[in-house]
Amino acid sequence: MPGTPPSGTAVRRRALLKAAGALAGTGMLTACGSGTELGADGGTPDDAPSFSGGEYDGPKVTLQYWNGFTGGDGPHMRAMVEAFNKEYAGRIEVRNTTRRWEDLYPAMPTAITAGKGPDVAVVHNDWVATFAARRTLVPLDDVVSALGMKESDFIPAVWQAGVYRGKRYSVPLDVHCLADYANTRHLARAGLEEPPADRSGYEDALAELRGAGIKHPFWMPNKWPAHLMFMSLLWQFGGELYSEDGARALWGSDAGAEALSWMREQVTRGHSPAQVALDAQYNAFKNGRVGFTWDGIWQINDLRSNAKDLDWRMAPLPVIGERAAVWSASHNFVLTSQAAKDENKVQAAKYFVDYMSKQSTEWAKAGMIPARNSVREQAEVAGLPQTALAEEMGVFHFTPALPGVGDVQSKALELAVQKAVLGRAEPAEALAEGVRTADKLLAENQQKYAK
Repeated sequence: MPGTPPSGTAVRRRALLKAAGALAGTGMLTACGSGTELGADGGTPDDAPSFSGGEYDGPKVTLQYWNGFTGGDGPHMRAMVEAFNKEYAGRIEVRNTTRRWEDLYPAMPTAITAGKGPDVAVVHNDWVATFAARRTLVPLDDVVSALGMKESDFIPAVWQAGVYRGKRYSVPLDVHCLADYANTRHLARAGLEEPPADRSGYEDALAELRGAGIKHPFWMPNKWPAHLMFMSLLWQFGGELYSEDGARALWGSDAGAEALSWMREQVTRGHSPAQVALDAQYNAFKNGRVGFTWDGIWQINDLRSNAKDLDWRMAPLPVIGERAAVWSASHNFVLTSQAAKDENKVQAAKYFVDYMSKQSTEWAKAGMIPARNSVREQAEVAGLPQTALAEEMGVFHFTPALPGVGDVQSKALELAVQKAVLGRAEPAEALAEGVRTADKLLAENQQKYAK
C-alpha cells in the first residue's frame, strides 16, 4: 500500500497490508454483526449538513480524531493538533487518538457504527475508496467549493487520488514516495558526485563499484519494498496497474515484464545477493555496506538520527525506463459518517481539515512532502531534501481508487514480484500467474463493494 510504512517503519506497513486482507476477507466493512452497509440506517453520509466556510460560530464541540502516527512522525502531528486547540480554545477541541495503522483500519468501521469512532481521521489514499464504497466517509465536495480549493493548489496527482466515483472524499496532507539513497563515499569510488539519473549511468556506477571492491552495491529485495520498486518501474516503462473500470489487472504487460526483468537482473549480474532477507537491504545501506538503495522518504529522519557516521545523499529514482515515474502515496484527511449525524461536528471537522492542510509546515519536518504548493514554497520547507523531489510533479503515480485494492496487491502483485526476483519463475510467467489471481479478486471486489 500501497501506502507509506505507518510511522516510518516497514514492519508496521507489512502488518497493515495483512490487515487489509483480513478486513476485506471478513466483511468488517459492514455494520457489526448485521451485514448492513455502514450509513444505511435511514440516512446516508451524503445527507450531511453542507459546509459554507468561514469561521466556526456554533457551540463548543469536541471532535474525535484518529490517526496512525505512532512513530517519529507522531510528535509533529501532536504539535499541529495542539496549535489548533490553542487557537480555537473554547470553540473546538480536537482529541487526538493514535493507534497503529494495522489496528486503526479494522477498528474504524465498527467503532463508527457504534458512535465510538472518529469524527475526522487520517487514512492512506489507497483506503479512501474502500471506506467510501461502504459509506463510512462523507463527501467533501462542499468543503472544496466553499474554501476555493482546486487542483492547482496541490500536486495534481495527489489531488486526483481523493476522488471516488465522481465525488471527493479526502483532502491530502502530503505526498510520500520512493527515493534513491546513495552512499557518498561509494559515489566517490565510482568517480561520481551525484547519483546517476539514467539507466546507463546507474548500471555503469554499479559495475564501477563492484570493480572497486563493493561486492554487492545494490541489494534487490524480494519483499518490502520490492512491489513499490516494481510499480515505479512499470510506470517508467509506460505500463499501468489496472483498467479504468477496475475489472482487470494490467501489470502483466510487456512493460511489467521489462520492469521485473530489470529487478531480477540486479541479482543475475551480481549487483545483489540472490536472497535478501526482509529489511536487509536498508540495514546494509545504513551500515555503509552498499552504494545505493531505494526506499521511502520516511527514512530521512531515521538516517539522520541512527546513521550519523553514514554520509549519504538522496535523489529521485533513476529513469530506468522511458520516462520518470515513482510510486507515491498520501495521508489524507477524511470526515466520517459518525460526524455527519451532528451538524456542529460537521462544520467544526471540515474547518479543522482545512486548517491542518494549510498549516502543514510542521508536518514537513516529519520527512513528508506537503501536498499544498503554498506550503512547499515556504523557505523552511523548500530547503528540506524531500521537497526537491517535487520539482517535477508529474512523476508521482498513485494506486488507483479501487475498493479492496490493497487485498489484490498483497495476494497477487507482491507474490508475483517476489517469485521473479527470487528466480523461481521468469518475470513474464510470474506476472501472468499473478494477473490471473488478481482478476479473480477484482471480480470479487466488484461484487463485494457494489452499491
